[in-house]
Amino acid sequence: MELQARLSSQEQAEIAQAVKEYNGRINQGKNPQQNLGKDDFLKILIAQLSYQDPTAPMEDKEFIAQMAQFSTLDQMTSMATDFSRLATLVSGSEATSALGKSVEVAVGDQVVSGTVKAVTREKVPEILVNGSYYPWDQVIKVFEE
Repeated sequence: MELQARLSSQEQAEIAQAVKEYNGRINQGKNPQQNLGKDDFLKILIAQLSYQDPTAPMEDKEFIAQMAQFSTLDQMTSMATDFSRLATLVSGSEATSALGKSVEVAVGDQVVSGTVKAVTREKVPEILVNGSYYPWDQVIKVFEE
């Protein structure tokens, strides 16, 4: 006795339509996320393991490859976070080194010139020039006094 676990083309079309309708209901005008994170990867892996055919389980090589991909994804996420922190530190250090120096700041179509009197420690540092704070990323020139 042999069991067949295959869907007919009609059943596949019905399932595809049901999935499309369901996704439309849950997204309701929102753009679905296009990037998969590590949580999504784990959900897919768990679903894959839960629904695999017990008579033909996933081969060790496939499982190990997927775990290696997950490990790589986790490390890349960690590195991106670390690089973001490093960029923030570098930006803050640059802004601090401009204390007491003359700068030119692009504000729309105008350029504001003056001496940096203070620096904030924010994700994007701000400098105090002529009584107003400007984001460090708007500085176009720094001059030695």
